[in-house]
Amino acid sequence: MSAGVQANAVVQRTVAIVGGGVAGIAAAVRAADAGWRPVLIETRTKLGGRATSFDDVRTGIELDNCQHVVMGCCANILELYERLGVLGEIDWHETLWFARGNGATDALSIAPLLPAPLHYGPSFARMRLFSLGEKLAISRAFLAILRMGPRGRVCWQGRAFGEFLAETRQPARVVELFWDPVVLSACNLPSARCEAAHALKVFDEGMLAHRFAGAVGVSRVPLARLYDAAEEIIVRAGGELRLRTSAKALAFDGARITGVVCDDGVVGAQAVISAVPPDRLAKLSSGTLRAHDKRLARLEEFAFSPILGVHLAMKRRVMKTANLALPGRATHWLFAHEGAPAGSGFVQRIEAVVSAADGWIGLGEDESTARVLADMAWAIPGVTRDDIAWSRPVLEKRATFASTPGIDAIRPRARVEAGDLKGGVANLFLAGEWTDTGWPSTMEGAARSGFAAAAACCGGGGVAADLPAAGLVRLARSL
Repeated sequence: MSAGVQANAVVQRTVAIVGGGVAGIAAAVRAADAGWRPVLIETRTKLGGRATSFDDVRTGIELDNCQHVVMGCCANILELYERLGVLGEIDWHETLWFARGNGATDALSIAPLLPAPLHYGPSFARMRLFSLGEKLAISRAFLAILRMGPRGRVCWQGRAFGEFLAETRQPARVVELFWDPVVLSACNLPSARCEAAHALKVFDEGMLAHRFAGAVGVSRVPLARLYDAAEEIIVRAGGELRLRTSAKALAFDGARITGVVCDDGVVGAQAVISAVPPDRLAKLSSGTLRAHDKRLARLEEFAFSPILGVHLAMKRRVMKTANLALPGRATHWLFAHEGAPAGSGFVQRIEAVVSAADGWIGLGEDESTARVLADMAWAIPGVTRDDIAWSRPVLEKRATFASTPGIDAIRPRARVEAGDLKGGVANLFLAGEWTDTGWPSTMEGAARSGFAAAAACCGGGGVAADLPAAGLVRLARSL
């Protein structure tokens, strides 16, 4: 090779990404697009982390580890799906169904012609679950959320969402049957224990700001299949997907990260993106590294909240709606999945979701199924144990970080702040929904963190723009 060619040659830089969940996948894809060589390291046999699927040996069916949904306001996870070519695998639902017991339901639907924030108005007015006085109370709280907007949420940081509900005079029954079902599904904690800023963001940006924001998207394929294209993107960029590879430590020379020590050797890299949970990052970081990077100082302070998903294969079609909230019950949501493999012995699969499932830890599978079945029978008369071909409870004990008041104060940023020479290690970047994303623990937060970490490390890309607030919403906030 001539000297001139050598001078013009570009040496491709390597970034090692630890953790193949949504955050790690997003970081790897963005790094590849920016011209870096990503090496994605994942202990498991499949990508997706806590938002993946597994091959159930009992049934021979690939099942999601828990029901995961996206919303229209989730701009970053949707951009990741688009980059992976799977956005078309998401089924969108513009109606949420609320059970009233004994087969009665209410629909909360997006009106086709009304702009935000009026788009839920007609169906909300028709809901029989709440009295006129209770609807006025809910409207009062929504008006307060609408008017405060993102700037007004700042004064609620560090406080519980239950305090906001008390200040807006929400009746206990309304908290139990309306606010809690939504907060539990989005933040995995009840209103009394949830960080107010997180819950307010969910209702503002997820229901009020844009008419498509509240649309619910459910994958029609097992979650792991959504990430199949990631390996091709990584390999095309000269990178590598290393499944079944356990990271043991971040290699630190006292000034910079030099790579990742794995069970099968060292992955050398010019930069490292950690996309694992805080407790896992603590195990990967030496005392010397933690002493050099203040972002790693409070990793042990994160608590977690569990989610239980119970897969139910039904011998007959018992759910007529795609989703169903069970207000006031121990089981919070039901999601119906149509279609079954030939000869499977069932015609409809339902996934029941129990958020903040601390009280279910330690229960046997039969007891978990029996409890869910009792809640289903309250909502859908006639459902009995004989309707179930098989059930498969899946408990994710550390499903999300606990979105408790004040949690944002310990969530670290993706990179060391410019000019903060003593703040951390410059070539170590942090991703994961638990980092400082501004979102609760969701797939959107994970994708957002991966994009942010990759942009900080590799340049280009960055976090996708949020859905713009509708004109009437902006007007209401300006008054």
